[in-house]
Amino acid sequence: MNGKFTIGLGCDRGVPLETVRDAVRAALAAANARADQVVAAASITLKKDEAALLALAEENGWPLYFYEAEQLAVVEVPHPSETVRKYTGTPSVSEAAALLAAGPDTPMTALVVEKHKHKGEDGRNATVSIARKTP
Repeated sequence: MNGKFTIGLGCDRGVPLETVRDAVRAALAAANARADQVVAAASITLKKDEAALLALAEENGWPLYFYEAEQLAVVEVPHPSETVRKYTGTPSVSEAAALLAAGPDTPMTALVVEKHKHKGEDGRNATVSIARKTP
C-alpha cells in the first residue's frame, strides 16, 4: 500500500517491548504497510512514561505524540469501549490517537487497521490502530 500512516498505541502498564513490537508488526502486515511508511505514533498522556512505547518509537525513528483523554474522547471511532473509558477517561486510545496524529478532522474512514489487539506471553496487552495520513 502506498502512502504515509500514523499508528495509535494503547497498552497495559508495564507491557514488554516485544509485545508492542509484535502487535505493530501484525497491524502493519494487515495494512500491507511498512514501518518506514509510518510518519508518527501516538497514545494517551497517561502512557508518556511507558518504556515500551518510548523504545519502539525511538528504534523506528518515529515521533511520538501524546494526547489528553479529553482530546481523544471527542474523536469518532468505530470501536469505543466503556472498559477503556473507565480506566483512561476516553472510550478510545489507539483508534483516536491514530486519527488525531493523521491530521485535523481525519475521519474514522481513514483507519486502515482498527483496534488490533495482541496479548503477550506475560498476559499483558498492546492495541494498535493505523490511519492513513491526511495529505
